[in-house]
Amino acid sequence: MNPNPPLPPIRDVINRHGLSASKALGQNFLLDEQLLDRIAAIPGDLAGHPVLEVGPGPGGLTRAILRAGGKVTAIEMDRRCLPALEELSAAFPGQLSVIEGDAMKIDHAQTMGAPYAVIANLPYNVGTALFVRWLSGEQWPPQWTSLTLMFQLEVAQRIVAQPGTGAYGRLAVLAQWRSDAKLAMKVHRSAFTPPPKVMSAIVHVTPKAQPEGVSARLLERVTEAAFGQRRKMLRQSLKGVPHALDALDIVGIDPQRRAETLSVDEFVVLARTLGTLG
Repeated sequence: MNPNPPLPPIRDVINRHGLSASKALGQNFLLDEQLLDRIAAIPGDLAGHPVLEVGPGPGGLTRAILRAGGKVTAIEMDRRCLPALEELSAAFPGQLSVIEGDAMKIDHAQTMGAPYAVIANLPYNVGTALFVRWLSGEQWPPQWTSLTLMFQLEVAQRIVAQPGTGAYGRLAVLAQWRSDAKLAMKVHRSAFTPPPKVMSAIVHVTPKAQPEGVSARLLERVTEAAFGQRRKMLRQSLKGVPHALDALDIVGIDPQRRAETLSVDEFVVLARTLGTLG
């Protein structure tokens, strides 16, 4: 395998195929090859490792992952980009397979069939929904070994936020209760074509052991209720969750507190207790 086959600049690929970023699909293309190589290096050694990429577009990040030795399965719903990806597949024989489709409707674990890393410049319009999906479910550890994902900076800050901060919310709890999440890199808007209106950032997430006796479904329900009315006290925001007020009393959490003051561990204890009362 030649890790560095001669490739035209990404801008030339975009121009030759007449591609333009689709606002409807949440696309913004990254052209800086050095930056793309840095992103592909965040998960560690990718040589021979299966990688899932969502929304590769013209293949800028894809080529960086391929250069790092990853075996990429790319899901792309914009068929305009498929010819450019086919050229990449030819340049890296046996390393890239492309699925035309909606990543929200595809079973990723079944598609990959083995432990895999996720690396993606996620389309802005589905990024959070995909992220929550990867974090959800009772099966843990997940089939993915790490998530290296581009988000708007505001979303990235919500994922790694600490209790008591304005960014702290449901996304932080879901990301941190059984995973380690860190902000790996900020990306200036000028790195994209066209430049988005906001800064972006790369979040890197790795799974860790799940606390015992906790249902992911219950934790998701509690956080959804608590942060759905985050300005209200817990006694109000959680009153629609069966036994939640009893659980607060049992674990000694003041029902007059608001959701953003609870630590991730307190939400875990609350969900564990709820599981014993249901």
